Amino acid sequence: MQVEVLNKSGKATGRTVELPEEIFGIEPNDHVIYLAVKQFLAARRQGTHKVKTRAEVKGASRKLHRQKGTGGSRKGNIRNPLYKGGGTIFGPKPHGYDFKLNRKVKDLAKMSALSYKAKENAIVIIEDFNLEAPKTKEFSAVLSNLNVAGKKVLFVIPENNDNVYLSLRNIPTVTGSLLADVNTYDIVNNAVLVLTESTAKIFSEEEVAA
Repeated sequence: MQVEVLNKSGKATGRTVELPEEIFGIEPNDHVIYLAVKQFLAARRQGTHKVKTRAEVKGASRKLHRQKGTGGSRKGNIRNPLYKGGGTIFGPKPHGYDFKLNRKVKDLAKMSALSYKAKENAIVIIEDFNLEAPKTKEFSAVLSNLNVAGKKVLFVIPENNDNVYLSLRNIPTVTGSLLADVNTYDIVNNAVLVLTESTAKIFSEEEVAA
């Protein structure tokens, strides 16, 4: 799959990058995408929900009245779950929601999400560039030139670049990510995938190496 490389002005540079069909041209598997997104969101849950049992709430431990002879029901102490202010029966306890997915499943999910973006022509490749200083306005101008301003964008770079990251982090519709950190959820959750030229070439290099 050949994709044209654009410059910061949104003009064609005359260069193209070959995105391997083995990654960007497979038949997408919706179920594994669902599993990968579900795992990602589950892992983000804190799981710190907690209620107090009858052993933890405040209240005297004395029996409310004698067992027999009152004409009423038998009662223990005021911390009984049946009373207001008493403990909670079978309430939530802190626990994790994360679950395991095999590496092959996660890789297939990522490739499926990338293939969807390729089918939708939602992949843009921009030539490598750097900013002399963090400038959100300058980065926004680049997005406008690429005709992706206002859309949810996943901007992927191959390695840390503080000026680029600091420039995009204040734009609510843009998510910045290193190539090594890209996950299925971010790909699916954004409308457009913007890759720098060196990022796009890594896919081809990895495919050749494999």
